[in-house]
Amino acid sequence: MPVEVATYNAELFFELSADLLCIAGYDGYFKKVNPAVVSTLGFSEQELLSKPVNEFVHPQDQHLTQQHRVNLHNRIPLLNFENRYLTKSGDTVWLSWTSIPDDDTQTVYAIAKNITHKKKIEEERNGLIKDLTTLNQDLRQLTYATSHNMRSPVNNLIAIFSMLDRSKIRDTETLEFIDVMQSAVGNLREMLNGYVDGLKGQSTLITSKTQVCLTDIIDSVMLSISSLISASGTTIVSDFTMWDTVEFNECYMESIFLNLMTNSIKYAKPGLKAEIRIRTDIVNGVKQLLFEDNGIGFDLPAIGSKLFGLNQQFHQNDDSKGIGLYLVHSHITSLGGSITLDSQPSKGATFTLSFRG
Repeated sequence: MPVEVATYNAELFFELSADLLCIAGYDGYFKKVNPAVVSTLGFSEQELLSKPVNEFVHPQDQHLTQQHRVNLHNRIPLLNFENRYLTKSGDTVWLSWTSIPDDDTQTVYAIAKNITHKKKIEEERNGLIKDLTTLNQDLRQLTYATSHNMRSPVNNLIAIFSMLDRSKIRDTETLEFIDVMQSAVGNLREMLNGYVDGLKGQSTLITSKTQVCLTDIIDSVMLSISSLISASGTTIVSDFTMWDTVEFNECYMESIFLNLMTNSIKYAKPGLKAEIRIRTDIVNGVKQLLFEDNGIGFDLPAIGSKLFGLNQQFHQNDDSKGIGLYLVHSHITSLGGSITLDSQPSKGATFTLSFRG
């Protein structure tokens, strides 16, 4: 290829490249820049060539940039170095540089990519992670405080039951009712103790796991809400033949059962008694736990991504606080699992929880 043609092609490449191309001298000044540099930084070519390169660098990155420039002068190539530049309008842009020094001509050949959009996405993501971490810490503290504070009145109730002189009570139904209440309160105390012990001294990112038996969990939860089940006429059918044990956190599992079961009772169709079916399955080697009901269901297209959000309420119910589904989602996902919902308005709901193997 003739020298003139090669030179012309190189010049055309330099001018048309979407990446920022430049040649800088060891004296710290731009010697040549392509239109992409001018367009990105907003300065004219004359302005860019008339001042030291470091004057265009963000003040907080000038010292680090100068250090890397010294390395270039010592024949050390610069690869994927990220720093900030200030545009003529005062905006900040992030550039990722690859630079090669040429001692013979005392110049540096450099190419940069504008990664401002990428950095903004990273900043938003880090902000979300920070907010979520703070929210989880606050929720953990609230759960700990609530569980801890509730133990005192529960212990008082247990003490009252122990003071009852059962020999003076002749009515059989009353005695049975007292037995149910005493058992439920005792179970509540054990649940609260489990929450407190599970949270006390633990990191928000570390949750103990053990082999959890679903039969034991549902028996415990049904006992704790036996009055609610009886008063509402709810029918609960469970089938754990596919699997009955899974490595999980016991307190979390009790919370999942409690919240999903009480939600099904709370959001039953008017005039229709709630029916809850809880069963296990294995799909592609993954253990799944399914909660199905015949309640009022959810309008999923309208709810969108809000389904498992904190303080999200989707039905007109005075008892709805928008916390239950958030807790269920937090419990299962924090241990590597997932949860999905299949539902339509007036056609019930099916929650499917998948557990990490």
